[in-house]
Amino acid sequence: MRYYLIAGEASGDLHASHLMQRLRQHDSEAEFRFFGGDLMAAVGGTLVKHYRELAYMGFVPVLLHLRTILRNMKMCKEDIRQWQPDVVILVDYPGFNLDVAKYVHRLQMETKGTKFKVYYYISPKIWAWKEYRIKRIKRDVDEMFSILPFEVDFFERKHHYPIHYVGNPTAQEVREWLDTNQSALASGGVGSRAVIALLAGSRKQEIKDNLPAMIAATSHLADRYQLLLAGAPSIEPEYYEQFIIGTPVRLVVNDTYRVLSEATAALVTSGTATLETCMFRVPQVVCYKTPQAWFIGVMKRIVLSVKYVSLVNLIADREVVRELVADTFSVDNIRSELERILPGGNDRQRMLDDYEEVHRRLGESHAPDRAAAIMVELLGRERSRR
Repeated sequence: MRYYLIAGEASGDLHASHLMQRLRQHDSEAEFRFFGGDLMAAVGGTLVKHYRELAYMGFVPVLLHLRTILRNMKMCKEDIRQWQPDVVILVDYPGFNLDVAKYVHRLQMETKGTKFKVYYYISPKIWAWKEYRIKRIKRDVDEMFSILPFEVDFFERKHHYPIHYVGNPTAQEVREWLDTNQSALASGGVGSRAVIALLAGSRKQEIKDNLPAMIAATSHLADRYQLLLAGAPSIEPEYYEQFIIGTPVRLVVNDTYRVLSEATAALVTSGTATLETCMFRVPQVVCYKTPQAWFIGVMKRIVLSVKYVSLVNLIADREVVRELVADTFSVDNIRSELERILPGGNDRQRMLDDYEEVHRRLGESHAPDRAAAIMVELLGRERSRR
């Protein structure tokens, strides 16, 4: 069967590549065409557009690149129409992907039942923001594959939209990485001093807004700790230089798991990185300052449908990690909260204990394999009806 996948950022590239590997195991004739990244390309198929040309964040960057975004959108839709896949698999990235889903649904209606389906792997986080999008999802998405346990209640009980909860791929990816690298970890780390990890986001706007404060809050610890900045694969190393030049921070490119495996504590922006840090059992402070975060802080009671911004707290349904967002985001607060989770700090052991509850809730399931098996089975049924 033909699979058309769309992933718009580094984490989506990672998750989609694992899904593609499992799809190939369940469907030996699988053909792939995709908007994605290097990891997906390594699995095989045709890379139509790299996610580096898609990942714009914030009102101003989107406005400045609107012509490029619209051109990419048009190209994607036309490419899908011409290639005629059995299924379009959308991976997170809702601003782009929900528009694609709308187009495919309209195409199905115009052609009186075009053969291909729309599956969503890693559902949009509409439970936190823009809940009204559920109407579009119900209309345009044939099957939803969720990776967060609390999403079952949101979609099925609140909105009466059945989904497939397949487990969490991040949890599985970390476990597999640890199993593979166990011997290397035992042989020693990157140096004699303990590590504080800085994970400042996967987009330039996030890095610009968060990294300077992270550096300012940790520089006084450079005599005792190595300060390692985990560079995102979507960002060229040269971009980081303007922030770290003249500081004790060292950039480690495209090796976040290695950095986390050796970290004593971490400063992390909100997103998948918070869950990865938890899976490595590294105490963390969540630091998130962007124009959107300021708006969230000011309008939280009116706009947000959730109490937290980090996946760790959302999964636990309570505050496990400290979130410094909007008016609580400051160098002094970051420094103070970091001291609390360093060895000897008052909150360190409590956070490590609470992490175990998150691990338990995520379970041991193999998300990409479960998702792939369900997808191939559903598509097989559809093909047999034709």
